[in-house]
Amino acid sequence: MKMSIKMIRNAVMTLIVLTVLTGIIYPLAITGISQAVFPAKANGSIIMKDGKPVGSALIGQQFDGPEYFWGRPSATTPYPYNGSSSSGSNLGPNNPALMEAVKARVAALHAAGPGNRNPIPVDLVTSSGSGLDPAISPAAALYQAGRVARARGLDEAKVLGLIQANTNGRFLGIFGEPAVNVLKLNLSLDEMGK
Repeated sequence: MKMSIKMIRNAVMTLIVLTVLTGIIYPLAITGISQAVFPAKANGSIIMKDGKPVGSALIGQQFDGPEYFWGRPSATTPYPYNGSSSSGSNLGPNNPALMEAVKARVAALHAAGPGNRNPIPVDLVTSSGSGLDPAISPAAALYQAGRVARARGLDEAKVLGLIQANTNGRFLGIFGEPAVNVLKLNLSLDEMGK
């Protein structure tokens, strides 16, 4: 009997100590370190415009006007880029519903830029696993440059320069692929005033 009471007391004390260590001390320490070392990232990589938050560099937004660059399609519900409902379409490559969705997206891109006969980058017609991608490939941005330049009455060279300025290279020069953050690119366009 004494042995089982001692074991229960030890188990309860271990639970309390580990709860305090892993549930209170560790999270507070990590939060404090992250706030001190990289506060912008720790707070969600919020993008500000005129002193107001307009979005996060980590979560895409829906742009559908011809004067804006369009991001990667989102499969989140009940609306695109829903941060509380991260999900992919879960449609396999042989699923007819995926083929119909891709055909509809291709048709929308051709309707928005009827003279553009360049190959459409795959990231403009397929959603990601999270449905929240904030970036597109440089090829996807270049594909849309002519449409955006015409819609805004800009010289296409200026738009191409903005794409170049907003293209992030590979992490450490070797990891991942170059990408263009769509929100940052569209905000750069808006700053041009047209």
